[in-house]
Amino acid sequence: MDHFDFHDGVLHAEDVPLPVIAGAVGTPVYVYSRATLTRHARVFRDALAPLERTHIAFAVKANPNLAVLKLLAAEGYGADVVSGGEMERALAAGMAAQDVVFSGVGKSDAELARGLEAGIGQFNLESEEEGIALAAIAAAQGRTAQAALRVNPDVDAGTHGKISTGKAENKFGVPYDRAAAIYARLAALPGLAMRGLAVHIGSQLSSLDPLEAAFAKMGGLMRAIRAEGLAVTHMDLGGGVGVPYKAGDAFPSPAEYGAMVARVTQGWDATLMFEPGRVIAGNSGVLVTKVIRVKPGVAAPFVVVDAAMNDLARPAMYDAWHDFVAVTPGGTRETANIVGPICESSDTFAMGRDIDVVAPGDLAVFRTAGAYGATMANTYNSRALVPEVMVDGDKWAIVADRIDPATILAAERVPDWLL
Repeated sequence: MDHFDFHDGVLHAEDVPLPVIAGAVGTPVYVYSRATLTRHARVFRDALAPLERTHIAFAVKANPNLAVLKLLAAEGYGADVVSGGEMERALAAGMAAQDVVFSGVGKSDAELARGLEAGIGQFNLESEEEGIALAAIAAAQGRTAQAALRVNPDVDAGTHGKISTGKAENKFGVPYDRAAAIYARLAALPGLAMRGLAVHIGSQLSSLDPLEAAFAKMGGLMRAIRAEGLAVTHMDLGGGVGVPYKAGDAFPSPAEYGAMVARVTQGWDATLMFEPGRVIAGNSGVLVTKVIRVKPGVAAPFVVVDAAMNDLARPAMYDAWHDFVAVTPGGTRETANIVGPICESSDTFAMGRDIDVVAPGDLAVFRTAGAYGATMANTYNSRALVPEVMVDGDKWAIVADRIDPATILAAERVPDWLL
């Protein structure tokens, strides 16, 4: 459920007509619904309520906007971060350092040191080598780092290959059959307090079966490590629950996910940690765009919009689907190709898609753009960096400015020897 609905034939974000925002801010522009974000955060949290001890850390990579993080902090969410920049954003949004989990396969020594100084709650170690480095840095600072070991369970998530992270050939975590020995060696290091295990097998999962298989394997590993006299007090189960991008898509609900977790983890006696991202933010946002022109094609016309692959990269990267909806539909439909203005054939949002008939100057939206949308935007073709807006009832505000090409150009320098 989201709060983007038609009122009197015009698509609104909550109580604000999207043409009002487009007229004031320009297009393309991301628009987020506070009500949708809040609802999704609470639905996911409520789904885990039957579990005895939990910790929910929003996957900041899904949507790092400061206003989004501030809202989720108020809902009791911590942060799962994968870079020093994401960590600083989470802290700036008011998320307690103790509620921050630092994940990511390539943390630098500087990032590890800064995380220790900030007092973050847990480092998810991706390798034994990373654990050794963290232990040395912590000992040098006179601190003890709380850490979990990320394990690769060799479970196929059944999702797109580029967002699958739990198969043996993926770069994430340590091999399952070596994990217990690595855990024991790391637990013996001064400066490191090994407290748990972590797993994350992929994103946009349409079935709970791979997750259940991974969690069952992790439970077995947890028991084996405890049998060696080592403590395992925290089990980070990652994220990955998917959301529907088009009609007919079927995905497990948070309630179904919570029930599965409760069944699989019964008797674990551990704090269960979660890293939801897309399931919270995905349907909370749309990308508003304007039609530049409609160009005849061989099989179908090309609808050229002012949004491009630099603004919304998912279709170009993953062949991902985003519903394309006219803001003021006239009631007629056509088959068309939707493309952007970038000089790449990959700047294509849809081919042969059944859409509302649109004309130059019309507004339309790409739906389900609240996760992995603005966060992946770039300035290819020297285009502006897309702005972001948040709506709250009948109020709205710009929460990220459009960064225009002139501002980007001003950050560049020409050396004296070229003048």
